Amino acid sequence: MTRLRSFAAIWMFGCLLQFGSEAWAENAIGVQGEVGCRKNPKQVSRLQITKPGVYENYLVDCDWAGGNRVKITADNVTLRNCEIRNATGNGIGVFGKNVTIENCKIHHLLNSTFAKQHDAHGITGRWHNVTIRNCEIYYVSGDSIQFDPDRKSAGKLLIENCTLWTGPLPAAAAGFKKGERPGENAFDSKTTPTGPRCQLTIRNCLMYGWNQPGQIGLMAAINIKENVQATIEDCLFRDNEVCFRLRGPIGRGDALVSIDQCTIFDSKIGVRMEDKISNLKIQDLAFGDGVERKYHFVGRGPFPNYKNSNESKAESYESILKNGRK
Repeated sequence: MTRLRSFAAIWMFGCLLQFGSEAWAENAIGVQGEVGCRKNPKQVSRLQITKPGVYENYLVDCDWAGGNRVKITADNVTLRNCEIRNATGNGIGVFGKNVTIENCKIHHLLNSTFAKQHDAHGITGRWHNVTIRNCEIYYVSGDSIQFDPDRKSAGKLLIENCTLWTGPLPAAAAGFKKGERPGENAFDSKTTPTGPRCQLTIRNCLMYGWNQPGQIGLMAAINIKENVQATIEDCLFRDNEVCFRLRGPIGRGDALVSIDQCTIFDSKIGVRMEDKISNLKIQDLAFGDGVERKYHFVGRGPFPNYKNSNESKAESYESILKNGRK
């Protein structure tokens, strides 16, 4: 038995050496390990992916050009260990099926000026079985992730172990001044008004900084609307004007939303419910210090089949970030 334990310890140490910063706690929240390029990246100003395969270790430094700086039109593509930066357009546009984006850093996508807000999204595209994993996206003048701005697709999107944030710029960039806070939402859903619901899962993600003064009148970390079925689980929020903005059937469709075991700190509003949203399910939502208003029902309702169970006091922010909720 002692030999077996020794062998197991040696094997585990070898795995840590092999995977290095890619290994992380099973329930850790947000990006883990090293994201972005590895040594000696291939440097380009734009990357167009038209064939299936694995594409990795690209530095896409755009010199403030527009358009989709990484454009994926092929099916069955993996993009990993890349950095996309310094553009007035979107970081990645996904137009193929079965696409995985992992371990990427996307930042400084700034269109127009702070006062004259124009979108430049981190990742955008079509709902075609897309996975976004262990990516950090920040300082974008649109949404960190938005699917589908053209409202022409249906399918699945999984976002896990990502950190999506914004804040005052540390230095002037493009048409933005030092100290201005770019952005709209960490995630925004757009769908076709009818037909099969788009399927969204967001889990183990950290979202922060979506607060005023901002480029739009109501900043939200998550903005869920239209013909989507969304599950948000084990996510951590802090320093947001609104953490969850959830919108019902007035407009293009009634979002179906389930929130499970998420945690909120230091935010103005935890959950904002609009447009008579129906069938909202909230379970095990925890609140830490600094939350001004836990729930905000906008309008008279009714809000059919609303359920909220097992609200709790949060553990420490640092503990949850490292190990998830107990």
